Amino acid sequence: MTEPEAEDRKPVSDEARSAFAPVGGIEAPPVPEVDQPTSEFTIPEGLRLPPAPDADSSAFSAPHTYHHGAFTPAEGIPKVRLTKDAPWQDRMRTMLRTPVADRPAPEPTQKHEDEGPAVPRVLDLTLRIGELLLAGGEGAEDVEAAMFAVCRSYGLDRCEPNVTFTLLSISYQPSLVDDPVTASRTVRRRGTDYTRLQAVYHLVDDISAEEIDVSLEEAYRTLAQIRRNRHPYPGWALTLASGLLAGAASVLVGGDTLVFIAAMAGAMLGDRLAWLCAGRGLPEFYQFVVAAMPPAAMGVAFTLSHTANLSGSAVITGGLFALLPGRALVAGVQDGLTGYYITASARLLEVMYFFVAIVVGVLSVLYLGVQLGAQLDPDQTVRITERPVIQILASMALCLTFAILLQQERASVLVVTLNGGVAWVIYGALHYAGDISPVASTAVAAGVVGLFGQLFSRYRFSSALPYITAAIGPLLPGSSTYFGVLSIAQDDVQGGLGFLTRAAATAMAIAIGVNLGSEISRLLLRVPGAAGRRAAKRTRGF
Repeated sequence: MTEPEAEDRKPVSDEARSAFAPVGGIEAPPVPEVDQPTSEFTIPEGLRLPPAPDADSSAFSAPHTYHHGAFTPAEGIPKVRLTKDAPWQDRMRTMLRTPVADRPAPEPTQKHEDEGPAVPRVLDLTLRIGELLLAGGEGAEDVEAAMFAVCRSYGLDRCEPNVTFTLLSISYQPSLVDDPVTASRTVRRRGTDYTRLQAVYHLVDDISAEEIDVSLEEAYRTLAQIRRNRHPYPGWALTLASGLLAGAASVLVGGDTLVFIAAMAGAMLGDRLAWLCAGRGLPEFYQFVVAAMPPAAMGVAFTLSHTANLSGSAVITGGLFALLPGRALVAGVQDGLTGYYITASARLLEVMYFFVAIVVGVLSVLYLGVQLGAQLDPDQTVRITERPVIQILASMALCLTFAILLQQERASVLVVTLNGGVAWVIYGALHYAGDISPVASTAVAAGVVGLFGQLFSRYRFSSALPYITAAIGPLLPGSSTYFGVLSIAQDDVQGGLGFLTRAAATAMAIAIGVNLGSEISRLLLRVPGAAGRRAAKRTRGF
């Protein structure tokens, strides 16, 4: 063999010089004739990794050899796939309910400079948007979804928002080896303005849209305009709406024209006294106490001058409808059902304080009326006259005035009025015609309200609260609350607790029905290819 031929000849495999040589007397298996040496780590045939991208990738992006979801455990993990056709609320809820390790790669929709987004400014903008949503009564999960959408739209994918009753915080970590950046903001003032809430939702929708470019400066400018905008209705319109709401509620429970006028006057007087207390800096608890006194006093006076006990009860019941915190109740129960127990506990505690304030205000007046000889009968609650047409019209008027009190956009007032009318028709058909319990009838009607409210919000690309909160007004337990307080004032504590328990059960039925209707609508409106929303697993007692 010549020297050039010896240099060209190479071993066919590393096994030619392997330490595991065959034992003497045992013939080694033939070595396969291949052109190149093989290895134990060679990729089997049929399994090929995706080719590496041509462009230079970021240091924070996943390697090209990493294929997310290629291997799953035996029980299987659903692969997260998001579609641009789904609303941003559903996409962000899917992201929030997905573990961090299973979230898909970020898809920034807003352009920014080559050096990357201004992290502190993006976090500050996100907190300011979340503050307006939380102060407007939005649920904790929806606030976190909006905050998550803003961050991801500007390229901050490793962010974790956290919302409680009065505190918002967000943490962003550029990579696993970098220190996180955390910012927080406290919500000190709350105000009911659904017009402002809708404007914030439209801003988040524009930021999340891929076809619309919204810079940080433009987002800040739009947010400042939203803050400076005046309420759509003046103060005198709110006072008039409060009176009309109480009058419509009194007709709903059996009142006539004179009862309508008395309930309207009492509610308007209570609203003005509450505004006066607010201007003096008194807490909301005392504002509710003062606002509950004039309707109760008007009902007692009406009873002392007439023989119809039901008329005085209808006046007081109508005044209570304008005070019951239905908005906070629905938001509190919704937070509890979606797993935000700290925020839910705080909201429900707030509802309890407002409820106690109403009870204190009404009870003090009723006790004085009983001492003066007012003949108020709790048993009159079962003898309410059934007037379908008048009650439907009264329920729609109640929803209309409730929407004005919530400062809704004029375009959504008609929709929520029709939604409330449909809810009362369903309740009346189940309770009066079908002889079904009022709690079950209320739950079904509230579920329809939640379903229609979610459909309207999808159509308008906005929050569902403006289409739900006012529509549940006719279903609020005003009469049960009044008769419970009246029984306590007449030393019938056991009967009063029974009425108040029924009121609490009705309130819970409203909140659960609204949430269930919203969840059903999301299941029915799933866009093909959209990811399923994961929920927390049952703890099984531990």
